[in-house]
Amino acid sequence: MAMKPHRKKKLLTVIGGVVAVASIVGLILYASSQKMNLFYTPSEIARGEAPIEKIIRVGGLVKEGSVKNIDREDSVLETHFIVTDREKEILVAYHKVLPDLFSEGQGVVALGRVNPDGSFVATEVLAKHDEEYKAPEVLDALKRAGHPVKTET
Repeated sequence: MAMKPHRKKKLLTVIGGVVAVASIVGLILYASSQKMNLFYTPSEIARGEAPIEKIIRVGGLVKEGSVKNIDREDSVLETHFIVTDREKEILVAYHKVLPDLFSEGQGVVALGRVNPDGSFVATEVLAKHDEEYKAPEVLDALKRAGHPVKTET
């Protein structure tokens, strides 16, 4: 039994709409998973929980005495520093000018990739906002690592 032309047209329209909506939802989910920058502590990276060569955020405290400016012959600024959660440490390399508020002993969040050797190459560094500020992710990471954290009440 053949389908009437107007019913066939309606069926094709409905099927086309379902395919279009499914495609849009799939693209949105794919795009959001690619843009999500997950946060990891140095301890989590040391345990191998962070993906290698994927964009992530690492946070903790800048270790006292660890900031080293590297002079390169092609005049590219390069700074190395260690981020710690007071349990583990990770070496961070950054090839731009650090934020004005960046300092040793303060909270920092860096966006970048973990190399196969365990070092971290940052494309962006975010520093504290004032003398008492620490990023919420850094505070949570320090608490999870079992370190007392002074907070304002």
